Amino acid sequence: MGYRLLRLPAVTDRTGQSRSRLYALIAKGLFVRPIALSPRTVAWPEHEIDQLIAARIRGVSQEELSLLVDQLHTLRSSVGLNAKDHQEVSVITST
Repeated sequence: MGYRLLRLPAVTDRTGQSRSRLYALIAKGLFVRPIALSPRTVAWPEHEIDQLIAARIRGVSQEELSLLVDQLHTLRSSVGLNAKDHQEVSVITST
């Protein structure tokens, strides 16, 4: 199983949020930051988007959502460190 990265149109599609709303949520610490693929291209890890959607469905508070975002950002630093964890990455531009 590989990591899937979602480009902005796919993220707005999955979350139902507009581009400007997503970036406002990122500024408030309530949505994960994108990952740079190139100087002008970003994407979001699909599993992080799934976790944020699930948290919203559960009705977590903004404080809990902020903690989840912090945890997801922290976990990024350990992705791929396990020798057997060589994952394939695919980029999804829309769903």
